[in-house]
Amino acid sequence: MTQQFRITLLPGDGIGPEIMNVAVDVLKVVGKKFDIGFNFQEAPIGGAAIDASGEPLPATTLEICRNSDAVLLAAIGGYKWDSLPPHQRPEGGLLGLRAGLELFANLRPAKIIPELIDASTLKKEVVAGVDIMVVRELTGGIYFGKPRGIFTTETGEKRGVNTMAYTESEIERIGRVAFAAAQKRTGKLCSVDKANVLDVSQLWRSRITELGKEYPDVELSHMYVDNAAMQLVRAPKQFDTIVTGNLFGDILSDAAAMLTGSIGMLPSASLGASAPGVYEPVHGSAPDIAGLDRANPLAQVLSAAMMLRYGLNQPTAADHVEKAVSLILQRGLRTGDIMSPGMTLLGCRAMGDALIQTLEEE
Repeated sequence: MTQQFRITLLPGDGIGPEIMNVAVDVLKVVGKKFDIGFNFQEAPIGGAAIDASGEPLPATTLEICRNSDAVLLAAIGGYKWDSLPPHQRPEGGLLGLRAGLELFANLRPAKIIPELIDASTLKKEVVAGVDIMVVRELTGGIYFGKPRGIFTTETGEKRGVNTMAYTESEIERIGRVAFAAAQKRTGKLCSVDKANVLDVSQLWRSRITELGKEYPDVELSHMYVDNAAMQLVRAPKQFDTIVTGNLFGDILSDAAAMLTGSIGMLPSASLGASAPGVYEPVHGSAPDIAGLDRANPLAQVLSAAMMLRYGLNQPTAADHVEKAVSLILQRGLRTGDIMSPGMTLLGCRAMGDALIQTLEEE
């Protein structure tokens, strides 16, 4: 019996519609092969939504997302809307989506693709075989803690304040996501904090340690954030799954991503307790090449694979998509952003066609 899933598509801005079209075509092929039915519904977000309705996240878009099984997002933003006030800019749509769906966990993989290893700035022997998953807490910590703001002291001096705060329940829920992710990988989890200095990190480490007793099949370790940053560039292969707070995760996930040297190839997932997750590429909307058929759709396709794996529990289908991406790279097919001598240059649509052909052959 065919499994049916409701998927909300948010193409957004810039190259978003181009790369989304490729991902949808890939999902349709995979659906036929693995007897999975997709009911796609498209909605506006970001600049496209501002142009249509005056706001970056219309209430109708959020409602459509809430009533779906998963949300596939492409990209938002562009020069056109840069002059708008901060709360009215396209990025507000993404923040509103995360808040509206209560997406507290961000999963960012950083995996070396052998065919693109020369793109890394580190030595081959250091990065070969790197496969890291950073699990970042997304809705707490210093970005959301109160009090916050710029205040005037009794002496008239300005004082900026941000508060790093986590409750036990916030730590536990991100911890469970991380332990579950580690179970699907190699069973190693490193929790990153600053417990030698910060009280909030002492609570973090204590709660993660206690939670680890419920996951005897996962090897838990702890590391201070400054050491973790150093170890990511010194010996990244020691890591498998990393869990950390909002600020530390923001920094470490970007550092881990650049180990691959090809941030335009990386997907991500933002998950909540029960609401549908949002799956999106790490790269931006690239308005300078929008509509020119030069975009790289592979990060969007790999985001769809993450959706299959983590949102729809279809790991075999996800494996199939990831293998197809690997095969076309092995065959020397490249878009402009990952082009190298001796390879074959393709546009966005041609890369999508090559993917579909590979999926149908395998």
